[in-house]
Amino acid sequence: MNNKVTDLRSALALLKEMPGQLIETDVEVDPMAELAGVYRHVGAGGTVMRPTKEGPAMIFNNVKGHPGAKVAIGLLASRKRVAALLDCDARELGKMMYQSVANPVPPVLEEGPAPCQKVVHKATDPDFDLFKLVPAPTNTPDDAGPYITLGMCYATHPDTGLSDVTIHRMCIQSKDELSIFFTPGARHIGAMAERAEQLGQRLPISISIGVDPAIEIGSCFEAPTTPMGYDELAVAGALRGEPVKLCKCLTVNEKAIANAEYVIEGEVVPGVRVQEDQNSHSGFAMPEFPGYTGPASSDCWLIKVTAVTTRKDPIMQTCIGPSEEHVSMAGIPTEASIWGMVDKAMPGRLQNVYCASAGGGKYMAVLQFKKLAPSDEGRQRQAALLAFSAFSELKHIFLVDEDVDCFDMNDVLWAMNTRFQGDADIITIPGVRCHPLDPSNDPSCSKSIRDHGIAYKTIFDCTVPYDQKARFVRARFMDVDPAHWVKE
Repeated sequence: MNNKVTDLRSALALLKEMPGQLIETDVEVDPMAELAGVYRHVGAGGTVMRPTKEGPAMIFNNVKGHPGAKVAIGLLASRKRVAALLDCDARELGKMMYQSVANPVPPVLEEGPAPCQKVVHKATDPDFDLFKLVPAPTNTPDDAGPYITLGMCYATHPDTGLSDVTIHRMCIQSKDELSIFFTPGARHIGAMAERAEQLGQRLPISISIGVDPAIEIGSCFEAPTTPMGYDELAVAGALRGEPVKLCKCLTVNEKAIANAEYVIEGEVVPGVRVQEDQNSHSGFAMPEFPGYTGPASSDCWLIKVTAVTTRKDPIMQTCIGPSEEHVSMAGIPTEASIWGMVDKAMPGRLQNVYCASAGGGKYMAVLQFKKLAPSDEGRQRQAALLAFSAFSELKHIFLVDEDVDCFDMNDVLWAMNTRFQGDADIITIPGVRCHPLDPSNDPSCSKSIRDHGIAYKTIFDCTVPYDQKARFVRARFMDVDPAHWVKE
């Protein structure tokens, strides 16, 4: 495994060794909309409004209003970078992630002062102010406020004592308060907060920012692949071949990631809900992965912050919601979940899975399927049904044969244009719960939709019928190594 990368700093050091994968600027940038506006052009990619592209990660060394602070963005906004940071072939990431889930290495608690606690700011300090201590960007002029987009939220279930890590959108609301949005029924820490509220208790929570990329991607697994009680930090442990190191928080009864750049300590307050845009009154929250700015929620929970601890000269890490970075973090675990479930049901048939950028890593998957015998005809559609059950937020699935590159959407659309007939190869499943951030999943768009967040899930079967394979052989070229004629 790649032993070079253990935290954000070693990840950035690796990228510096890779030509064209990291750039820095000393030009002052305003974290209010300007920083994200710059990176949209440099390397955001994904579903960000055009013009954008997949490009290098970026470090801003001069952030207005935050002397000495640095902000890193786009670390995972490239599948190539993710593969390098996880020491894996880019096409095998999903399979490797699934094997890591199946062979977890649990985190360990280390005693003594941690790197993330070199500098300590307590909420009881007279000058404590989250707006000044945490250089969190506001991605667009419409945002509710500064958002922490890559905070690893860590909490423990009040009944079971089992811990978990997830990522949620959190907006700085005051000098010692954050709002946090829990998607109903979708994240384990939301369930922990609900149970603590039932018990009339505050839920201790730590928010670690700027960590090993293996933690960021591993934390995006969901049920059924990682059910309640499964600590996704164990996925990162498996990826690295050694456990993630935790430390005890200083002001709350919880643990944090020991080598994080920033740790925010606090408690989720029961019985309190926050209007997300109470400061800006913009009506919006922040840019979300489908490419739209999400509406401000009136049902956010409140985190009362008790401390902020940091490494010496900390580096803030952030992302643009709808960027290629979200595709990496959400899409690769989705690929792993689909591959694991289908391969168990029909070994050797599913060759690979790609959760394409156009779907933000959540809405769309391409399944590369190999029919080995006449009895496999129809199994490709069964695989799609299994994929829908493995990841409920999927809306569209494209099925392609083994000779189609599932990672190349031009090749996928070629298969659709030459191997697909609309009257025979579209399979729809009406009235299925999908994702609330898709604005078309709404009764106003279809009479078949009974509630917002419900969709018509659709399979596009672009595979060749088994008994017709001889008619669909691609042009066969001589297999040669071009290096003799064209130097890299």
